[in-house]
Amino acid sequence: MMKRCPIVIEHDPKGCNAYSPGLPGCVAAVTSEEEFRTLMTEAIEFHIQGLKLHGQPVPEPATSVNYITVAA
Repeated sequence: MMKRCPIVIEHDPKGCNAYSPGLPGCVAAVTSEEEFRTLMTEAIEFHIQGLKLHGQPVPEPATSVNYITVAA
C-alpha cells in the first residue's frame, strides 16, 4: 500500500533537517534539499516496518501545510 506522508524541511547553515510530523522520531539530517527525498523515504519505510513488527498501528497522515502572506 502506498501512503502520502507530509515532510517538513528546516534549513540551517549546515544543510537541512527533515521530519515527518505524524511519525515522531522519524528524521533525517541532509546536506542538501535534494537528499531529503531519498533519506526520508527510507526513514519512513523503516519506521513503518518497525511499527508493524511491534504490532503498533501505522498512523494516518494528519498534518497539512498552508502558507499565508504577512507584512514583515
